[in-house]
Amino acid sequence: MDVSVPMPVIYVISDALGETAEFVGRAAAAQFVGIKTRLRRVPYVRDEAHLEEILEEAVAEEAILVYTLVLKGLRDYLERRAAERGLKTVDILGPLIGALSDQTGLEPTHTPNIIHRLDEQYFRKVEAIEFAVKYDDGKDSRGVLYADVVLIGVSRTSKTPLSMYLAHKGLKAANIPLVPEVIPPDELYAISPRKVIGLTLRPELLNKIRTERLKTLGLGASADYANLERIMQELEYARGIMKRIGCPVVDATGKAVEETASIVLEILFKGERNG
Repeated sequence: MDVSVPMPVIYVISDALGETAEFVGRAAAAQFVGIKTRLRRVPYVRDEAHLEEILEEAVAEEAILVYTLVLKGLRDYLERRAAERGLKTVDILGPLIGALSDQTGLEPTHTPNIIHRLDEQYFRKVEAIEFAVKYDDGKDSRGVLYADVVLIGVSRTSKTPLSMYLAHKGLKAANIPLVPEVIPPDELYAISPRKVIGLTLRPELLNKIRTERLKTLGLGASADYANLERIMQELEYARGIMKRIGCPVVDATGKAVEETASIVLEILFKGERNG
C-alpha cells in the first residue's frame, strides 16, 4: 500500500442501529484494494446537539459522513453543517424515499427505526448496552447527563458488571470511578442525586478482590492498589463524595450482581414514583 494514501475514515450516522449504512460503507470500501478504511458507527442520533458533537469529531479526522436519517430536518441540518465544515456526505435513504414519494404521490411518515418498531424493547436493550460500553469507567463524562442511572464507587466495586446487567434491563447506565487523586467530573453534580447510586464493599473483601486481580496481572500483592490502608482511604474519600451528592449508597458485600441490581432498580423505581 502506498504510505502516502491516508486511511479514510467513514462515520456511519443513523437514527436507528445504522446497520444499513455500515453495510453500504463496507461494500464501497471493499472496492479499493490495499487501502484500509476505518468505520465508526454512531447509532440513535435523534437531535441536532448530537449531530454537532459528531461533526466536531469528524472534522478532526476529515471523515466521510454516511447516514440513514429519516427525519428531513436532521438530514438538512447535517448536510448544511457538514458543508460549512468541508465534509463529504452520503445520504443512503433520502434519495430513495424521495423517489418513492414522487412515484406514489404519498408522503413518507418520517418515522425513525420503523422497521423494528414491533420489537422496541429489544432495540432499547441494544442501545442501552452500547451506551454502557461507551460510558464505562468514566471514559466520557458527558454520558452522565444522558444516563438513566450513574454508578459511582472505588475500583472493583462491580460498577461495570452492574452497568451491563442494568443495560440488559433496558437502562442506560454510566459509571464513574472514584479515585482520591482524580476530581469527579462536574456532570456528576449537575444531575439529580436520585439518578446516582453509590457502591461500596467491606475493606477486607475489597483487599482480597484487588489482591487476586493483581495476581492475574502478574503483579505483586504488595502494590499500593491492594494495600488495606490505601483501600480504607479510598472508601473514606468515596463516602465523602457520595455524601456531598446526597445519593443512596448500596453495600454490595456478599451480594451477586443480580441482587445488587434488584436493590438499585427498587431505589430507582421509588425515586420515579416520588418524583
